Amino acid sequence: MRHVLSALVHNVPGVLSHIAGMLASRGYNIESLAVGETEDAQLSRMTFVVVGDDRVLEQVRKQLEKVVTVVQVDDISSQDHVERDLMLLKVAAPPGKRSEVRELIEIFRGRIVDVAPEMVMIEISGQERKIEAFIEMMRPFGIIELARTGRIAMVRGQKTIGQESKPAPK
Repeated sequence: MRHVLSALVHNVPGVLSHIAGMLASRGYNIESLAVGETEDAQLSRMTFVVVGDDRVLEQVRKQLEKVVTVVQVDDISSQDHVERDLMLLKVAAPPGKRSEVRELIEIFRGRIVDVAPEMVMIEISGQERKIEAFIEMMRPFGIIELARTGRIAMVRGQKTIGQESKPAPK
């Protein structure tokens, strides 16, 4: 089973490597990881996607909650939430094929962010299924380069993460 965990952490040097190393040393595979500053510059949000049964999920949560720099961990998989990935993709688009590539970009609600004589760079965001489908549609044109973010997610509505917080580490 796929679980999306959202963790609020203190924004201090080394927190990402500490948490990723701790999970890896215990044999937990992180399928996706994204981290960035929140509305409070002293806090960052880490979004993890891990695969495993409920026992694995509970162990990952317990390990994360032991880390001093972790403020709060929520499994948002079972809650109504919004998930997004972001991708930049360079695809071959010679003049004779460019209109076909542009049509697909419009259908998937992407946008061209750079143009060269024989290729275009595309920005697209959305759910993982959408990103994967777009990649498959671009393969016949020739994918030159691809970069993706990890998944980010938030629970819908007024619920927020981080109502309780630990003091900042020294």
